[in-house]
Amino acid sequence: MNELKPADALALRMASLQLAASDAVPAPTRVGDIARWFGALQGQDLASLLWSLGVRLPGSTLPDIEAELETGEVLRTWPMRGTIHLVPADDAGWMLRVLGEKPLAGAAKRREYLGLSTRDADRAVELLGTAMAGGGRLTRAQCVDVMVAGGIDGAGQRGYHLLWYASQQGVICIAPNVDGEQTFVLLDDWAPRQRELSREEALAELALRYFRSHGPTTRKDFAGWAGLTVGDAKTGIAECGDSLVAVRVDGVEMVMAASLAGIAFGRSSTSAVHNRPDVPEWLALPGFDEYLLGFKDRSLMVDTGGMDAVIPGKNGVFRSTIVRHGRVVGTWKRTLAPTTVTAEVTPLPRGVPRKSRAAVERALQPFASFMGRQLSVRWNA
Repeated sequence: MNELKPADALALRMASLQLAASDAVPAPTRVGDIARWFGALQGQDLASLLWSLGVRLPGSTLPDIEAELETGEVLRTWPMRGTIHLVPADDAGWMLRVLGEKPLAGAAKRREYLGLSTRDADRAVELLGTAMAGGGRLTRAQCVDVMVAGGIDGAGQRGYHLLWYASQQGVICIAPNVDGEQTFVLLDDWAPRQRELSREEALAELALRYFRSHGPTTRKDFAGWAGLTVGDAKTGIAECGDSLVAVRVDGVEMVMAASLAGIAFGRSSTSAVHNRPDVPEWLALPGFDEYLLGFKDRSLMVDTGGMDAVIPGKNGVFRSTIVRHGRVVGTWKRTLAPTTVTAEVTPLPRGVPRKSRAAVERALQPFASFMGRQLSVRWNA
């Protein structure tokens, strides 16, 4: 088993995440390439998702990404952990079926708390399916109106739960926003051609996509990302056969794509990394990106003190990050105006020397260009 130094493991992981160049990782040319490579990308925060796509498609603009989202090649839904992700449209069905068992099993308790019955939930699914039949597209507010008109109280968190439930059942999915409002469509209308995978095939597909887009990382990280049991995670990895290989990082066993390992190690039996990916010195990443959200153990990218800055108050809201050679060195917040975007940068202690501030501002420029605005930077230190 090859032994990797943490710095080498991080470089390989950045390549897997499509944030560093490597011959073993195809450079995406469109949104669908990214979604299919990852299998699923964190998509709860739409603004973060849009920049997650933009940063992996250098030179793209927000209108470019939004136009691609309208093609139907990808969609957003709740495939795992009760959290919205962007997935290839033709993979949504099997993902919901295989990964939705646990969330659906726990839904009754949530409905009881909200004052909803299972009958209410199933009735809401029926109402929404009827209202969207034939290619209908409804805003979230219109969906709630449909439920209320049908006798279901969809106010507040009830509406959100019922939309989640209908999506988890594979009836509806989230379509791109219209005039800033979230919209929903029937899954069968938006993505009529769904892939059919057995449970074992699905677990293998999840494992392959996860480790090729996040590795080297641990089996525990995979199970946590997908919301799988340890047993199902092991099954998925085993089903991948020689497509995945084990490596050891600082005494911890990790898994990665064999294709990346073959190039990195020069297809030799030595442990030295001969072809290390070209990791950008500086990156400005969104907060809700697979770079951090895709792992339980984030120690390769950030220490405990850094995570306290990324998630202040430990409330689950991730701040956008300034990353140097793959490590978090600061956070940033954006403020949009009609023609400008202001990036407020807060370095971690000793994270960004003053002499490097110009480099950080250059790293923020692609985001401003993506948004079609002039960049202004304000430093909190």
